[in-house]
This record gives sequence, structure tokens and C-alpha cells, in this order.
Amino acid sequence: MCDTHHIPDGPQLGASRRSLLVGAGLAGAAVAGLTAMTATPAEAAEAVQAAEAQRSAWRPDTDDSRFTLVVMPDTQYLFDGASIHPAPVEASFRYLLDHAEDENIVFMSHLGDLTQNGQAAEFAAIGDAFRILDRRGVPYSVVAGNHDIASSTDDQRGPTPYLDVFGPARYRDAPSFGGASPDGYNTYHLFRAAGREWLVLALDWRPSTAGIAWAKGVIAAHPQAPVILTTHEVVYADEYGDEAQLSDHGQALWDELIDGSDQIFLTLNGHYWPPARTTVKNAAGNDTHLHITNYQNRYYGGAAMIRLYRFDLARGTIDVETVSPWILGRAAKGLNELEREEIELTGPQDRFSVEIDFERRFAGFAPVAPRPARPAARMLIPGTAAYWRFDASHDTDRVADLTGHGNDLSRITVPGTADSALAWSAEHHPDQPGHASLYFGGDKSPLRGAYLRTADNAPLNSATFRSGYTVEAFFKLPADWDSDRNAWAALLSRWGLSGEAGKTGGDPDEPVVTLSLSGDRELQWCVYPLNLDASVTNWGHELPLGVWWHAAVVNDGRHTTLYIDGCPVARNPSTRAVGLTALGLPWLLGGYEYGGKIDQILHGWIGDVRIAERALKPGEFMISR
Repeated sequence: MCDTHHIPDGPQLGASRRSLLVGAGLAGAAVAGLTAMTATPAEAAEAVQAAEAQRSAWRPDTDDSRFTLVVMPDTQYLFDGASIHPAPVEASFRYLLDHAEDENIVFMSHLGDLTQNGQAAEFAAIGDAFRILDRRGVPYSVVAGNHDIASSTDDQRGPTPYLDVFGPARYRDAPSFGGASPDGYNTYHLFRAAGREWLVLALDWRPSTAGIAWAKGVIAAHPQAPVILTTHEVVYADEYGDEAQLSDHGQALWDELIDGSDQIFLTLNGHYWPPARTTVKNAAGNDTHLHITNYQNRYYGGAAMIRLYRFDLARGTIDVETVSPWILGRAAKGLNELEREEIELTGPQDRFSVEIDFERRFAGFAPVAPRPARPAARMLIPGTAAYWRFDASHDTDRVADLTGHGNDLSRITVPGTADSALAWSAEHHPDQPGHASLYFGGDKSPLRGAYLRTADNAPLNSATFRSGYTVEAFFKLPADWDSDRNAWAALLSRWGLSGEAGKTGGDPDEPVVTLSLSGDRELQWCVYPLNLDASVTNWGHELPLGVWWHAAVVNDGRHTTLYIDGCPVARNPSTRAVGLTALGLPWLLGGYEYGGKIDQILHGWIGDVRIAERALKPGEFMISR
């Protein structure tokens, strides 16, 4: 138990159905742990090594925006003098190996108090358990807790059994190991995830002035790496459910290191219980998330519970879950009453999500460089029928078709409309090839605005795309977009009514082709294919205002799929749709015809637009190339 702060935990929660399902999937992981309890030590070791030899190499996906950091707090009661019971720790490590790929686990951190008394025999036992990770090359860090060394000393204490087993020599062959302070008690580790380098700073129970100086030097030497600080003590809480607060030592560590180190965005510690968390603004005005996790006071000394910190940079979230793989693995054999309570913890301090805008949070030390503009020629892939972009000129009266095919656009202005209703803008989608757009200030009540159209003799006017097509456009709707005034405007449409084309299965006054926005800001690709008398419609979902989007409509000669930001939407019909009906009339950019006249003009921005006469794969979209 913790010498200085023994705090009772809150109510224990029962196991969820999900836990039992997860446990059922851990049969393989549990075999070694159960075997170790029933076989001779030699037989158990042989079985474990044979099973581990069959595992694939440790290769996390370092580019995936989703990855997992595993945290293991105080295990001291499992390594206490003559009471040595490594099975729960080993089960947690095997869980880590079993789920390395599906969880994309990149690193594991132990938070100290590995042992109860800091004895050589205790360290020998837990050191052997860690070899499960060593054999697979799993990157991890360990820190000393107050039970692992003489608690009254700092990192200048000299040789100890802890240092003999978990000193720098243990990591010498680990690619993730960055280095150690001269005393050996402070280490740092580097791992790659989400396409960037991350730094784990593993600090001693009581870093000295020299230790703090060393830590600052490590951070300074990696000026663009987000830092996760792991140490045994930073924050605590009095009761389960309370917000965490800095301990006296934690306050000193905050003042001396954390507050002035903007790269430290997350600290993890054990030592106290119950688990808790808080968020504190650092000197740069940014959030630092301070978390304590420790379950040694619970059944079986915490049963080597682990925390899964699931980072999702795309969602701007860290999802946190707390489980005991050892108890999960025993579920198939039947659990006792206390094990059923501990199999998975689902309280608000044990299972939660932390929202972080990672790009904004890291902007002070690792700003994301904007994607540079790409040459227009790079977008002229085979099959490109028309390509319009707006970064070469501020001219809104005429926009050239960069394919050279002659599908140039000219401005058409509704009488009584101000010149500013169609204007050049430097705004653009971050993945748009051209770094500019056109702003359309359309309004329906009364009709005002300006749009662009192809010339009467443009070759695009007669194209039917019988073998397939791809239509792409970047766009953004402003914050003042209003459904009553701006709905059903088109990003791109084709002049000519379905009734004029002899199509009898739909509204005879609607255009034969339109990529429009509904009153709920849903994209609508509504077209009359060559093979049908009725229209076929692909629908998107409600899109937030003030955000740039990329839309792509792909027809492979049989079926049509709508993509938003490279992702297929749900409402893509299975109806066979071949080509596009054409009356030899112009295409419109920003304008929508109904009943033979302009009915609506877009209120928003349009960036690069490209039409191809074949089905493109998502990897060929302008957003990707």
C-alpha cells in the first residue's frame, strides 16, 4: 500500500456483457497464464516460449491516426517478499501481444511500485515477467516508485536492485530507447505513431535538480515531439469521483518542469488511489491532462489491471478503458464473486474520453505545414474531360478549362446583382490542389447572384459518359447559409429539362443533371441516365457549415457512388445507371435551372472542379493526389 496516502475507493461496479464477450476471445491468451498455475515451472516456461515463438513480429502501423498506449500501474502486492505471483502481470503482457495489431499498440508504460519491498528476489521475478515483452521487441518504459527504492532518496541514490534489473542496460537493444540520465533512474523513449515521433519521459520517484535539468534537455533536443510524462506521483484525489489535484511533490514538479514545457500534454502516475484526472492550463495557455491510475487496493492487488489509452487523431479524442486481462482470461473457467466485480471497470474515472484538438494543441511546437499547391498538369490524369481552378487569375468573367479542350466558363449575372456576388477568394480546402476559390453570393428571395456556364459549342455539352464518369468539386457553405433562402442551389448542373429529353418518369421541369444541396445541407446527385426514363439520386448526409468539403461522384458504367472527403456515403442506390442524358446544352457552375430558367444560385465557395470520362478510384481523387 502507499505509505503516505491510503484512500478508500468508491463503489465497485459489476462486469458488463461486453467484458464477458472480450473474455471469451482471450482463451488463447489465458492458456499460458493458467498453465503457469498448474504445470511445473519448466513446463510452463516451455509452453509460454513456444506460444510466443508463433506470434508475428511486432510491427504497429506507425501511420495510422489511431493507436494505443498501454499503461500498467502499481503491481507491488504481486511481488511482495515470499508472495510472488506473476501470473496477472504475464496475462496483461500476453493480452498486449494478442491485441497488438487490432489495437495498434505502440508502447507500454509501467508507473512504478513494481515491487513491495524493493528486494532483489522481487525484482528478479517481475524482471522475468517483462521478458515476455522483451522477446517480441515490445517498446516499454518503467519508473521507480517509493516501494522500489528507499523512499527518502532522490535519483542520486546510487545502485539498487531496481537499477540492476530495470536500469539503462535493459533497454540497450530496444530501438525505442532514447537514453538515460547519468544516474540511470530517468529514461526517455521514442515511438512513431500517426506519422510523427512521440516522446515518453519516464522520471524517477524523486528527480533531483540534476534530473530535472536532464529532462529539460531531453525535451529541448526533441523540439517537435509531443511528450507524455510518466512518473510515480503527480496528482491524487480524496474520494472516487473527485477531481484530481496536485500533491506537494506534484506541485513542485509542475512548477519546475511541466508548466514551462508546452510539449508535455499528458502526465500519468500511480501511487495514490482512487483513480482521478484533471486538466490544468500551462504557462503557454494550453491544456495539460493529469491522470492518476492505481488499483492496488482492489481485489488481488489490482490483478495487474491495465489502461488502454486509445488515441484517435482524426476524431481528436483519447478513449480510455480499464481492464484486467488476467481475470478476463479466467472467465471461461468460472469467476468468483470478487473477480466478477473486477473484470472490467466502467466508472467515470476508469472508462472515459478526453477531447483534444491535437493539431491546435501541438501548434506551438510542431505546427502542421499546410499542403502546398500542386501543378494543374498533375491533375490532368488520363480521361480528364474538364478541369477548372481559380488560383492563376482573379478573373471571374472567364475561367479557362485547363485541359485545353475548350470547356471554358463565362460569367452570367442576374440583373440587379452587385459585382461582389461572384468574387475571387484565397480560401481553399487544405487538400485542394489549387489554393483559391470563387465565392458565390446567391440568394433566392429575390433571386440574386452570378454563376458560370460553358460556351454553347463546348464539347462537354454533348458528352454522355456512357462508359462511366467522375465528377469532383471542393466547396464550403458559410455560417449564414439559410435553408429558406439557399436550399437546392447547385454546385454543378447541366442545362436542359428532363421533359425536353423525353424522360417521363420524373419531374419534367427539373434539370437532367445536378449536384445540389438540400434544405438539410445534404448533397444530392440527381441525374437522368441514358437507360432510364426516371431519375436516379445519390444522397449525402447533413454537412456542418463553415467547413471545406470534397465531393466526388463516380459511375463505373453501371452504378453510381457518392463520396464525401473520400468516404462513400450510405444512400448510394443499387439502380443500374448508364451515362448521363445530354441535350447539347451548357453546364453551369453555381447555378440551378428549373422550369427553363435560373431558379437558384449558390451561397458559398467552390474550389477546384474536375470531370473525368471514367470511374476514378479514391486514390486518384484530387484530395489524394
